[in-house]
Amino acid sequence: MALIELVGVCRRFRLGESEVMALADVDLAIDAGEYVSIMGPSGSGKSTLLNILGLLDRPTAGSYRLAGKDTTTLGEDEQAQIRRQTIGFVFQSFHLVPRLSAFENIALPLALAGVPADERKARVEAALAAFGLSERAHHRPDQLSGGQRQRVAIARATIMRPAVILADEPTGNLDSATGADVVRLLESLNAQGVTLIMVTHDPALGQRARRRIRMQDGRKIGDEVR
Repeated sequence: MALIELVGVCRRFRLGESEVMALADVDLAIDAGEYVSIMGPSGSGKSTLLNILGLLDRPTAGSYRLAGKDTTTLGEDEQAQIRRQTIGFVFQSFHLVPRLSAFENIALPLALAGVPADERKARVEAALAAFGLSERAHHRPDQLSGGQRQRVAIARATIMRPAVILADEPTGNLDSATGADVVRLLESLNAQGVTLIMVTHDPALGQRARRRIRMQDGRKIGDEVR
């Protein structure tokens, strides 16, 4: 059974008097441990697709099964619980809490999940060490470089040991050398068995994935395996 399975997924939005079809009849199955890039021009539907995969949006029609469970029938609280337990997000703009330190940002998902303080401390310290951030533990985001902020974001995304990482243009705000370091870090997590799905407009980055999905006008127009 596929970890992720979309069948006939559509997403429509209303803009004034008109209706926009952001996704049209998308079928997609992704197995556990895959490394997938989703590519396409602006407006192709790739970010909408990622939002649905991440349970940040709901399809207008069709079904989305995650680990065998039909998420489209679940309430918001149930979706939020699955999102916390199963999915890690890495965004172009980091989305760190400005007033919190690196330690506190990484600890946030554990605190929300009710993990005891001693276990939180041990897991966050281990993550800081693993991501080369131990000396930046008490620095706020505005005291960190772009690469350090993205590493904090990845540590936060993986602290709950998710099955899936969804990365939306993860190198978009980074210089090429720092971006390459971040990509290698994400790929190392995939090598450990985490499913990695990356949205990008960068062809060179997209080509690194073993499987490449191409979107255009809300439709899946290509699905290649290297």
